Amino acid sequence: MPMEKKYISHNLEFWGGLECTINRVNDSYFDQLHLSGHYGRTEDIKLISELGIKTLRYPVLWEKHEPRYQQVIDWTFTKKALDELNKYCITPVAGLLHHGSGPLYTSLLDDNFPEMFASYAGKVAQQFPWLQYYTPVNEPLTTARFSGLYGLWYPHISNDVSFAKMLLNQVKGIILAMKEIRKVNPRAKLVQTEDLSKTYSTPALWYQAAFENERRWLTYDLLCGKLQPGHTMWNYFLRLGIPEKTLNFFVANATLPDIMGFNYYVTSERFLDDDLENYPAHTYGGNEIQKYADVEAIRVNHGNPSGLKVLLEEGWKRYELPMAITEAHLNSGSEDQLRWLNEICNVCYVALENGINIKAVTFWSLFGAYGWNNLLSSERMEYEAGAFELRSATPVPTAIATFIKDITGGKKGPFAITSEEGWWHQTNRFYKREIYHRQLV
Repeated sequence: MPMEKKYISHNLEFWGGLECTINRVNDSYFDQLHLSGHYGRTEDIKLISELGIKTLRYPVLWEKHEPRYQQVIDWTFTKKALDELNKYCITPVAGLLHHGSGPLYTSLLDDNFPEMFASYAGKVAQQFPWLQYYTPVNEPLTTARFSGLYGLWYPHISNDVSFAKMLLNQVKGIILAMKEIRKVNPRAKLVQTEDLSKTYSTPALWYQAAFENERRWLTYDLLCGKLQPGHTMWNYFLRLGIPEKTLNFFVANATLPDIMGFNYYVTSERFLDDDLENYPAHTYGGNEIQKYADVEAIRVNHGNPSGLKVLLEEGWKRYELPMAITEAHLNSGSEDQLRWLNEICNVCYVALENGINIKAVTFWSLFGAYGWNNLLSSERMEYEAGAFELRSATPVPTAIATFIKDITGGKKGPFAITSEEGWWHQTNRFYKREIYHRQLV
């Protein structure tokens, strides 16, 4: 589908974000802000302000501030950074846990995890009572999958029971954290992020795709009190041995997000194929019934309505709450990075025209990211640039920085570099050429 090529004047905000994951692999922590050098640079906030960004997802992470239980927290670095944001009139969205499992004294399977996390959130609010926007836990469903289903991150378990407990612990932690935060600042807002995903499949795997397409909404359904008897996933949790009392907590303590934060990547939509021979071995996976390839849906000519426009419409229909794209980024050459961001912005403009309440697009990984080539699972980390490139001592602006300045400054497109189609629209992207005509409902 050709992308829209003309900017339209709308009240769409443009936010920024730093890739700030602190994830644990065995006994090692991988800290993106350490890898990027952010802790040691004083000019980063000024550079961000020069992009014209007025809202920034900024980390105030648990593992960084309270690595030992009940220690006296040193807020020096974070206070300085937040003061800098205030100086440049940039509103922070404070992230407290970003793909993490917490400090060494806890884990996502710890029954006390939600209360300990909420205690930390309360300390953040007491230290910075003026903070208004929070993302207590980034992408809890994704983190539970990577830690509890795929075993990539600590505590490296691969079963549905562990996945379910990890997800429920994180979402309960969000609810309790917002309660503690709102004791200090009753006007505090919840910006809840999650991967905006969808799964498509061959006919033989429709059952698996249908399950994953219900599972993808669990973070928001739990927060909104939608997971009740009769919900498709209610019996899933009961079959895993999760007590009804545990599930009823979320019904009784519904905490609706003030902004639904959708993170959208070229890898967010998946295709499952039981015909393995067309795909490389690293894509092979499966369930208890059969093996299949799990690939980016964009690489299969599957014939289903798909893409960001479709997924935004599904999210709006399900929740009718304000939305934002809270991560927009592509690991590619600069030309395709620009095309990807341009396309996302234009899809959001059209969504606004169609009555969807979408507030912002967030340019993610402003200083790039490390290790997502292997899902942050080993020390063999490749670097991918963002609005700035970090291969020298001083961050160097890239073409993305110019794009962001143009769009925050109100410059209209189309831009010459973005008028061509990205690789995800080109016919040579496919693993196989057949079209699957029947649609997944």
